[in-house]
Amino acid sequence: MSMKRFFGRLHVSEETKKYIEKDLKYNCQNYGPLKMVIAKARGSYVWDVDGKKYLDAISAYGAMNQGHLHPRIKNKIIEQLDYCTLTGRGLHNNRLAEASEFLTSTFGYQRSIMMNTGVEGGETAIKIARRWAYEVKKIPDNKADVLIASRNFWGRTITACSSSDDPERFTNFGPFTPGFKILPYDNIEAFESELKSNPNVAAIMLEPIQGEGGVIVPSDALFPKIRQLCDSYNVLLIVDEVQTGLGRTGKLLCQEHYGVKADLTILGKALSGGFMPISAVLGNDSVFKVMKPGSHGSTYGGNPLASVTCIEAIKVIQEEGLVENARRMGDLIISRLKERTKGMPYFKDIRGKGLFIGFDIDENCGPKMEDFIEENCMRGLLIKNTKPTKVKVAPSLLINEREADFIVNTIIDSSKL
Repeated sequence: MSMKRFFGRLHVSEETKKYIEKDLKYNCQNYGPLKMVIAKARGSYVWDVDGKKYLDAISAYGAMNQGHLHPRIKNKIIEQLDYCTLTGRGLHNNRLAEASEFLTSTFGYQRSIMMNTGVEGGETAIKIARRWAYEVKKIPDNKADVLIASRNFWGRTITACSSSDDPERFTNFGPFTPGFKILPYDNIEAFESELKSNPNVAAIMLEPIQGEGGVIVPSDALFPKIRQLCDSYNVLLIVDEVQTGLGRTGKLLCQEHYGVKADLTILGKALSGGFMPISAVLGNDSVFKVMKPGSHGSTYGGNPLASVTCIEAIKVIQEEGLVENARRMGDLIISRLKERTKGMPYFKDIRGKGLFIGFDIDENCGPKMEDFIEENCMRGLLIKNTKPTKVKVAPSLLINEREADFIVNTIIDSSKL
């Protein structure tokens, strides 16, 4: 494809073309990024190689809750660099001990295990749940099932792909990890029926809002009933808070909206404030007791640098009022989008909690999705669609009312193509 055809209606500089051409030539083409090149980032904003400024409402898929290069987190990292960055888990380190205590006390659990990426957090939770199922629930060997929802997204490892119903994630990547049953996301009856008929269920693993599925918000009844079913059938509830946690939805954890507490909670992304991959799984002694030395691990999991980073990343969210700001700014954006899109039939189902916002674009009576996303980019707002018709808006939790209005106005103006 020629570069002119590749860039289409976009007018880009030679500097931008230079970097994109290198990417196309040398980099694995496993992503389809926006056709611009970032060189600098601060707070809620990024700048491209030509110096143009954009409000970043992609936020590295939720990793930038505290904004880019938050000075408090950055300074903690710099301070720790003078002491120790990595020991491996064959040695105790003082920072991991502090981080474990902080994580458990903050979220009301007894144990934590730190890993690196969000998908490692998911893998870790599933391993713990399966071992618990065999050793505590006494499920027959290699028979444990994990129930998971349609449209789920928790990563792209083989096991994550094995639990997906998205052809983009599983086509030509088999054979797959067995032991997953995919059920409709917001269908209590389907989960209850499976639990009644299948005594070998170890866990139910759900996102409290499906992020990459398109910011799909469940009914208020789903999680309380699922929690009740898990208790009744002696099944663990795993809640994936990698995207939804740490203030994103206007609560420290999204599950708080539904008044439930998971047996295993997975954290990631904003756990590091966007400085490095950090994830964690939280749970209680009754579940974690099945894990023994050698049963799981990671060379970098719980390293001293990550440990000080995650403590400060959470403190920034708590001490700078970002949870409440996410709630207020999210309510504002959602209400103003709903008001401004009256009479625009191509805007469908504006939804979300906090600054985790989604809506649909009907291309049959509105703009083409690619053109809509590019127009927002040209006007200085970075958003992305997670599915062909579904857009996600997730800026940093630092934004103010002026920036919230900019998001709303730009989305509305960009739709008038």
